[in-house]
Amino acid sequence: MSYLVAGKELETDLEGYLLEPDYGDEVVAVIAAAEGIELTPAHWQIINYLRDQYREHGHTPNFRNMLKGVQEFWPEADSKALYDLFPVGPAKQAAKVAGLPQPLGKGGY
Repeated sequence: MSYLVAGKELETDLEGYLLEPDYGDEVVAVIAAAEGIELTPAHWQIINYLRDQYREHGHTPNFRNMLKGVQEFWPEADSKALYDLFPVGPAKQAAKVAGLPQPLGKGGY
């Protein structure tokens, strides 16, 4: 599988996660469309948070730590709010839409 973004083919693993991170906004639109997600400003906040975490730590947080981190800039966020944005699973689906490689297995940091 791969995504075609601005005439460039981006390779993915079998589950559709990019093998190498891509921080362009175009990739987000392409993957979100493939996932059936219509992007809102709230989606972008989560995407930018996960991209920052990936740049800083080399991976994205597990769901519990993601929720804690998101509540720093979106205090009323809860599990339901994140699942409303990324129904397949906020930690994994948001990382995919953000153009990041597949998150680590259970645990994370």
